Amino acid sequence: MKRFSRSDRVSGELVKELSQIIQQEMKDPRLGFVSVTRVEVAKDLRHANAFVSVMGSKEEKESTLKALSSGAGFIRTLISKRMKMRIIPDFVFKLDDSIEYGARIQELLRIALPRETQGEDQEGEADNEKADGRGGEKE
Repeated sequence: MKRFSRSDRVSGELVKELSQIIQQEMKDPRLGFVSVTRVEVAKDLRHANAFVSVMGSKEEKESTLKALSSGAGFIRTLISKRMKMRIIPDFVFKLDDSIEYGARIQELLRIALPRETQGEDQEGEADNEKADGRGGEKE
């Protein structure tokens, strides 16, 4: 039984190649700090959605997506030279906000958890005093 389909293996290889091409080969000044998070390839390998994470403002994200879209033909040419495939997929670049979303959740948890922990500690001390027989009374 196959563990991974061909499109899954191609996706993994495309993530590596796209990352390298975007970082080292593309010279477009509109490109910001870009990370390729994942690539979803169609079963027939003719189309691929490349999800990228871009650090920066909304305008920087939009200009980076435009730069990637306009450079899709160049990227496809370089991929064809690097990977031995009969069919090279057409790339559609999409913004992936999962990293920023995860960072936001982590920040909210960091803010919320110390408050809960402090509240539990105070309740725990009161329970300990009752168990000792002190019951919060001064001697």
